[in-house]
Amino acid sequence: MSVKVTKLVSTCELQDCPTLYATDRDTLLVHGETPTDHGLDIPGHEALVEIPMELVRRAVRDNLI
Repeated sequence: MSVKVTKLVSTCELQDCPTLYATDRDTLLVHGETPTDHGLDIPGHEALVEIPMELVRRAVRDNLI
């Protein structure tokens, strides 16, 4: 069975913009850029995603998270 995803907030109406989603597993999914210049040691089974602060501000302002 696949996870149910609900779009919470985005920085634009296009499909390829940073977006925050809620899941039916009580988790969040983040769509954003994958930075390469961070200098961090990230394990292979994890990922680092960069999103604009405005996305988080909108989600908090709109009481979505």
